[in-house]
Amino acid sequence: MAKKVAVIGAGVSGLASLKCCVDEGLEPTCFERTEDIGGLWRFKENVEDGQASIYQSVITNTSKEMSCFSDFPMPEHFPNFLHNSKLLEYFRIFAKKFDLLKYIQFQTTVLSVKKHPDFSSSGQWEVVTESNGKEQRAVFDAIMVCSGHHILPHIPLESFPGIERFKGQYFHSRQYKHPEGFEGKHILVIGIGNSASDIAVELSKKAAQVFISTRHGSWVMGRISEDGYPWDVIFHTRFSSMLRNVLPRTIVKQMMDQQMNRWFNHENYGLEPQNKYLMKEPVVNDDLPSRILYGAIKVKSRVKELTETSAIFEDGTVEENIDIIVFATGYTFSFPFLEESFVKVEENMVSLYKCVFPPHLEKSTFACIGLIQPLGSIFPTVELQARWVTRVFKGLCTLPSERTMMEDIIKRNEKRIDLFGKSQSQILQTNYIEYLDELASEIGVKPHFLSFLLKDPKLAVKLYFGPCNSYQYRLVGPGQWEGARHAILTQKQRILKPLKTRALQESANFPVSFLLKILGLLAVVVAIFSQLQWF
Repeated sequence: MAKKVAVIGAGVSGLASLKCCVDEGLEPTCFERTEDIGGLWRFKENVEDGQASIYQSVITNTSKEMSCFSDFPMPEHFPNFLHNSKLLEYFRIFAKKFDLLKYIQFQTTVLSVKKHPDFSSSGQWEVVTESNGKEQRAVFDAIMVCSGHHILPHIPLESFPGIERFKGQYFHSRQYKHPEGFEGKHILVIGIGNSASDIAVELSKKAAQVFISTRHGSWVMGRISEDGYPWDVIFHTRFSSMLRNVLPRTIVKQMMDQQMNRWFNHENYGLEPQNKYLMKEPVVNDDLPSRILYGAIKVKSRVKELTETSAIFEDGTVEENIDIIVFATGYTFSFPFLEESFVKVEENMVSLYKCVFPPHLEKSTFACIGLIQPLGSIFPTVELQARWVTRVFKGLCTLPSERTMMEDIIKRNEKRIDLFGKSQSQILQTNYIEYLDELASEIGVKPHFLSFLLKDPKLAVKLYFGPCNSYQYRLVGPGQWEGARHAILTQKQRILKPLKTRALQESANFPVSFLLKILGLLAVVVAIFSQLQWF
């Protein structure tokens, strides 16, 4: 008899979990409190309590080839970075392809998840849900929490003396939807994350003046990288990851400094990070430096105090006539439906084994999917989490002892603090390829470069020097997909397809730049030979 699994939430983590359950022969039931799939990525005009909220203009920061599910590439005509509506379209295609909607109970809220009386032997859970005013109870063999961590806004008002006498309007960034209604205003945005930067840029096109206040600064990078390719297909390669892991930290940090300042000098723009050698997630924004250059956005230090109409900053400067304050200060997370707090944040640490399993349970039948912030795309990350979790539920993978798991949690947290710092915004931060490989090793799907080098050199070169995307984890082991090799070898085609909308004559086999390089090399050889004639 198939094990029954309750999946809480039908966003990207929930959809990935549903498919993985089906792939492993489990019997999932997904509870989604809204009327549709998509979670965070489904734009709604109104903000609703207990639900994620985005602004209308949100575009992905990771490209399609690095963000798709491992056995389901995005259509090649899709743009490389997707508007939220386009990403939602992909989710719908994915759900239809694998017939996932039949497992979802929409407009159903999970009220409580409790251990079954015989949990110590069965590992089962009692789940109480509510739909249309009626409560229902059911017993499940396992739980996958996929409700996300962008729901509860974090607004540290105690850190802003004078906020109680401020006469203007203030709100959290999750309340922001579009720039209409902000014309002619003087707006202060608190924070320097992706949402803060997006909102500041968008408002600066309507407002009289936008200020962005940051305590620590941030690296800012664009979506476009070398030769016009998406940044992540260049940055996230196994070769680059290897270099970052083996080179001394000081060298890696210097390389990062040079790379980030290649676009513009962050110090000149007031954005240079206070501790620029922490490996914090950079802001991805194509327009922020330009808007600062125009004067439409002014970068300010930390707010020291607020008055009725002005903001006093840490450096002693004052900005008058502030009409609106937008707090882009992140989120906290909680699971109100849990009887006990299995997922705790203690001493700036999330107590989950490999960011997934609570270590203290007698049975490994409860998992959190997506409670993580990788330095890369979240989509392949949650899919690998779900693949691992469903195999643990099925008994095909096992977890170590509680002591071993706690040691791993402590060690991982120490490494996180060393790399990313102690800021609350970094609690869920983790390295990308390193974490993906860690999960893949648990499942048995990590590709071995040397093995492929011997039997398929062409593919091996792509694996090591090309983008490390999700297809790599479908080449071997459980869940192997016969289309993985082809997907890897044709990814450049899918990247370029939506760009080449104007027909051009094919360039010559030997472009001028290449010819000039050859001539330059010959000139150097001739010069050296000429010098040797004098000896």
